[in-house]
Amino acid sequence: MINIKEDERLSKLNHSCAHLLAQAVKHLYPNAKFWVGPVISDGFYYDMDLGDVTLTEDDLSKIEKEMKKLVKDGKRIYREEISREDALEKFKDDSYKIDLINNMPEDEVISCYTQGDFTDLCRGPHVDSVKECKNFKLLKVSGAYYKGDSNNKMLQRIYGICFDKKEDLDSYLSMLEEAKKRDHRKLGKELELFMFSEYGPGFPFWLPKGMILRKNLEDFWYKEHAKEGYKFIQTPIMLNKDLWVRSGHWDNYQENMYTSKIDDKEFAIKPMNCPGGILVYKNELHSYKEFPLRIGELGLVHRHEASGALNGLFRVRNFTQDDAHIFLTKDQIEDEIIRLINFIDRVYSIFNLPYDIELSTRPEEKYIGDIEIWNHAEKSLKEACEKAGHEIKINPGDGAFYGPKLDFHVTDSLGRVWQCGTIQLDFNLPERFELEFVNHDGEKERPVMLHRVIFGSIERFIGILIEHYAGAFPTWLAPVQVNVIPVNNEYHLEYAKEIYNLLLENNFRVELDDSDEKLSYKMRESSVQKIPYTLILGDKETDSNLISYRKLGSKETHTMNKNEFIKLLQDEVKNLK
Repeated sequence: MINIKEDERLSKLNHSCAHLLAQAVKHLYPNAKFWVGPVISDGFYYDMDLGDVTLTEDDLSKIEKEMKKLVKDGKRIYREEISREDALEKFKDDSYKIDLINNMPEDEVISCYTQGDFTDLCRGPHVDSVKECKNFKLLKVSGAYYKGDSNNKMLQRIYGICFDKKEDLDSYLSMLEEAKKRDHRKLGKELELFMFSEYGPGFPFWLPKGMILRKNLEDFWYKEHAKEGYKFIQTPIMLNKDLWVRSGHWDNYQENMYTSKIDDKEFAIKPMNCPGGILVYKNELHSYKEFPLRIGELGLVHRHEASGALNGLFRVRNFTQDDAHIFLTKDQIEDEIIRLINFIDRVYSIFNLPYDIELSTRPEEKYIGDIEIWNHAEKSLKEACEKAGHEIKINPGDGAFYGPKLDFHVTDSLGRVWQCGTIQLDFNLPERFELEFVNHDGEKERPVMLHRVIFGSIERFIGILIEHYAGAFPTWLAPVQVNVIPVNNEYHLEYAKEIYNLLLENNFRVELDDSDEKLSYKMRESSVQKIPYTLILGDKETDSNLISYRKLGSKETHTMNKNEFIKLLQDEVKNLK
């Protein structure tokens, strides 16, 4: 899936289309005032103040119609550089533009772009003519606070996208339609996986089938990590403020933390697992012979997210990080990161998720530690990636406050990109907590610490998988693997129960549909519930001690003996199919 911001031509086209949108809105709503209209990865948006007018999705077609008129008119787009005084005079009736001008650096060149009767303050660049913006679509309207501050006025934001070719636009819109069908919030409800309640906004409830899915994923995680030599721990969910002050979270992350008082002392619910993992490390003296020491934890964390940012399982207020903290010597860094990259590669391949790697470097402001240490850490991550055979993209300033990181961006079946795995190299927390190990010479030395996740969080990864598979999970992961349907309860139910019990005895997740509904209805329901295998047991199967099955997504029916079918299922589960 293309990133509009990273494509020079599409970025210019979408920015020009944002101006086309603003011009059309100004025609329809003459009192409209405009804040900003930037290009984003999936198109553009424009924030605007329409006074007492509140737009709905139904208004978008009216705005699109006006935009099409302007495209047909085909005005050229002109750039003009003006003085600060002229700019303030030109936009004197628009307080939002005045604010932008007043906040520009004194030495910045101020430019405007004009198309027909519409002029907008803008750095550019733009395409030559509005004719080039003909393949566009307005996607949605929402609210957005002025300057992103909830204390300010709520503006209206219109999103859209523009392509050079109609077929590219049509393809993108088809993908959006498919994405709607795969929406994990919709499928999560239909497949009875999870729910939310008004009594806990942003706090997911796992339903029985969702718990099966989650438990399968966790069991897989433990099994794969055991192969890699990890040891497992569990740390408390709430710890004293002093710990978070020492770790740096209190100064750098406090606005996202939930706090409480116990025995007149301030405590915080953990937003991250690392300080607890460090306390476990400090519980005993370690030797270089134990290194790399790999400690894993499926740790439940809580972070305060703005209510408007909550989004199903993708953005929640409590989630389980598939964390691991690895303690090692400086000369082990490269080999361990290469090993981690190969491990992550193996995990993602099981879910058919290709990925790219991004190196996020030191934040400009909120960070701890010396710049020299940061530079060394960033260089170590970059070189390890290159030796593992992976190209990386640099994402400046987006590292964690305690260290740089490698971010793993997976691509799902619709071509959408999700940030999941992370490897963070940390020289700073071992220093803050005075961590030690006994080196080859019997002397105490400071270890290096790696923080890493592969899924990112169990909750968000399940949301991604729901949409990636469109709810049709592979057999090993599916909450229900087999649905047994007797053709006629009067004649075939007893045999269906026999098969049902046989599958249970062989540790398969199975349901028996003994309702009085018609066979066609039962088959359709089995498909709607995305069950991998549906067994149809009638006269032939009952008389010959056979089973007939239909695999999800196929109209073909296969018949075989019971043992062959059990072997088929066992092979799929064993091979994670």
